[in-house]
Amino acid sequence: MRDNTSPHWRQRRAVGALGGGRDARPLIGPPRRPTRPHRFFTVHLGFTAPSVVEARELAVAYAEALNLLRPEVALGAAALSPADAWQRAERLFCGAPGPDGERCVDVADHPGFHHAPGPGGLGWGDGDGPARD
Repeated sequence: MRDNTSPHWRQRRAVGALGGGRDARPLIGPPRRPTRPHRFFTVHLGFTAPSVVEARELAVAYAEALNLLRPEVALGAAALSPADAWQRAERLFCGAPGPDGERCVDVADHPGFHHAPGPGGLGWGDGDGPARD
């Protein structure tokens, strides 16, 4: 073998020979086309529960816990469906629009007022019966 040194040093010598170094311009330039905006993706998590009611409670707890750990998780998009029928997904959170563009973060079909996220968040609605969009 002609060059029996580690790949790291072979690469460093090649970059040096081509004129690239720490102070020089990078060999690879920035992309010419603009980068795409972020797209919305969905993760499906499977779990077992004895009933639909308990499954809904667990799904709400999982979504809220993930949102605490990772704020970019969109609570309003969380849904629950049977594992073999994803087309029957039901929303977990209300998401009713408020007067200042806020969205209600309470569970779907909750009684009472709508409220924005955070302590002391904006409240709106008539306060009677289940949520209405």
